[in-house]
Amino acid sequence: MLSKKTKYGIKALTFLARQEDQTPIAISDIAKAENISLKFLESILLLLKNSGFLGAKKGKGGGYYLIKEPKDINMAKVYRILEGPIALLPCASHNFYEKCTDCTDEATCAVRKLMMEVRDNTLMILENNSLADIAF
Repeated sequence: MLSKKTKYGIKALTFLARQEDQTPIAISDIAKAENISLKFLESILLLLKNSGFLGAKKGKGGGYYLIKEPKDINMAKVYRILEGPIALLPCASHNFYEKCTDCTDEATCAVRKLMMEVRDNTLMILENNSLADIAF
């Protein structure tokens, strides 16, 4: 299942993408509009800022804003920042591969084969969608 962190991060990015101009939006406005806990949203937006998706302005009129065009924000990258590996098993992961301790032969493992297909299809969908694709 998708974590709330990832769900809320995508909702916040979508909210920011839908703004007519890219002036900073207060965290409290995003939290209220998307029904997200303010404290939880603060940590999510900080992570997205530190990952290069958002900018922030402090003080009066401050808040968060997109620093890239929505069409240039790939959802696979967002997913990996918020959720981690796309694969459901470490042995099926491209970027976070680990051999399963209980597996006797990866080459014939039916679970790994199925999870690699799930990973490939999930990755294809995420790679082929930008923030613009899902926000508008």
